[in-house]
Amino acid sequence: MVDIGFTEMLLVAVVALLVLGPERLPVAARTCGLWLGRIRRMVGSIQQEINEELKVDELKQATAARKAQFKQEFDKARRPFAADAADDAATNTATARSADDLATASTSTQTSPNTGTL
Repeated sequence: MVDIGFTEMLLVAVVALLVLGPERLPVAARTCGLWLGRIRRMVGSIQQEINEELKVDELKQATAARKAQFKQEFDKARRPFAADAADDAATNTATARSADDLATASTSTQTSPNTGTL
């Protein structure tokens, strides 16, 4: 973060002592310490929230990947059954046509006049 050495801190302390004086310096130091603590807690809280959001995004991506993989495997397993279902549908259609043809043929034979001799 901020790279402050001992000499910089000593210089800030001397300037603060000269500007504020010995009476107000402890109060100012305490106030600065409180504010720094609040800022650190806020930054820590923000970092924690960002990390949690990143984890949520990672979980969402992992879930989406697994969902896609599951769908792919499901489609792969379903293909043979879909082909069988299509064959069954074609067979049912052919059977229905044959039944209709037989019904039509039997109806036409029953309604035709009998031209035979007695």
